[in-house]
Amino acid sequence: MKIAMVASEVTPFAKTGGLADVLGTLTIALEQLGHDVCVVAPAYRSALQGNFSLHETGMTLSVPLAHRQEKAAVLQVSIGKNVPVYLIRADQYFDREFLYGTPSSDYSDNAERFVFFSRAALELVRARPIDIAHFHDWQAALAAVFLKLQPSLYPETAAAKTVFTIHNLGFQGVFPHSAWPLLNLASSYFTPQFLEYYGNINFLKGGLLFADKITTVSPSYAEEIMTTEQGFGLDGVLRERAADLVGVLNGVDYQQWNPRTDPYLDYHYGENSLAVKRDCKRALQRAVGLQEKSNTPLIAMISRLTAQKGFDLVEEIFDSLMERDAQVVLLGNGEPRFERFFQSAAERYQGRVAVEIGFNEPLAHRMEAGADLFLMPSLYEPCGLNQLFSLKYGTIPVVRAVGGLKDTVLDYDAESQTGTGFVFQPYDSNALLATIDRGLAAFRDERAWTELKRRAMAMDYSWERSARIYSNLYQQLLT
Repeated sequence: MKIAMVASEVTPFAKTGGLADVLGTLTIALEQLGHDVCVVAPAYRSALQGNFSLHETGMTLSVPLAHRQEKAAVLQVSIGKNVPVYLIRADQYFDREFLYGTPSSDYSDNAERFVFFSRAALELVRARPIDIAHFHDWQAALAAVFLKLQPSLYPETAAAKTVFTIHNLGFQGVFPHSAWPLLNLASSYFTPQFLEYYGNINFLKGGLLFADKITTVSPSYAEEIMTTEQGFGLDGVLRERAADLVGVLNGVDYQQWNPRTDPYLDYHYGENSLAVKRDCKRALQRAVGLQEKSNTPLIAMISRLTAQKGFDLVEEIFDSLMERDAQVVLLGNGEPRFERFFQSAAERYQGRVAVEIGFNEPLAHRMEAGADLFLMPSLYEPCGLNQLFSLKYGTIPVVRAVGGLKDTVLDYDAESQTGTGFVFQPYDSNALLATIDRGLAAFRDERAWTELKRRAMAMDYSWERSARIYSNLYQQLLT
């Protein structure tokens, strides 16, 4: 099948989260299944100034926006064996330091930027006939709307089937009614039945209404977003489209994330050489300034520092956790209050707590290899990738039973010696601390802990499995 993936970010050219990783890996897995895949994304400053072999295609796009035409050039680069990534170059929209906004606020013209991007993507794929147009998140959602409502503008693509993937329903692209002229749509579509949302325009809602199929990134999250609690105001729309909604787990690129071959590690190991993991632990402790204690359990967190990720619970239990024999290493950035809290904790518990604010790819890999437990107490979690990396590295996840965390981590049972991690249900700091305590207790039983690590490392969440599900979904749409 000929498939076009349209998204606002793709690894390694631009990334703020899991969306970019999915685009950079799912496309390659689909290529390996024999499909003809391309990716369409903006040419951000990170791509233009990065060390990538971009080349001009010579294509110029004329993009309708309000009552004018905007021009864009098209750059090309490849990933995988030969997956073309088309980067839409319009420097007035994308040549900026950040993708969606500064640390203090979103860009004020984001509505215009991503209306433009959705239109430009459709102009681009007109030159490359496709069977499937697969749009991702609110930034590309309007492309599904334009294709369905204005097929005469895109005759070469109008017969393509469309898929829309929600990576995180918490981000919807909601803009004031004053932005409506940018869309070039009849005013009759600004109603609650279509794109209107409490007096505003909701881009993501458009994708939900007009795509042929909707997917999201885990089976449990697909169920959760149809509830009032996790539907973020769109649960009614999703329930109406329940027959077309499918949860497909994200996968892992085990060429990038594998403790046997990881280029960022000083020591490599597998299920049958777990003693080497202790060397990784010592190397990590040394690198981040923790006391080198092999018998003290080391808990890692790598995350955006937001309430969604459960950091208010971590803050509540932190001093109690430090009464245990445990160390903590954290890597991430986000809400200033959490950044301040963890920097303060590192000062108060020197040698036992290490914190790096920001993102550091080599350190992230060393943390996955060197830690004993990995903490993800999320309020909600569409899929999550770090628990999958942790399983592969024998670093045992402690997670809340939501979304993809619930689908990928099986709770440990000491009696039957089953499970791959430690799972708790209520969003409650006492439940989190009790579950960490279960993990710390299990760590003391060396034989059981070794078997737990082996079970975790044996789990297979490769992209090939997920790509086959997508491939079957596309095929169903075409038959």
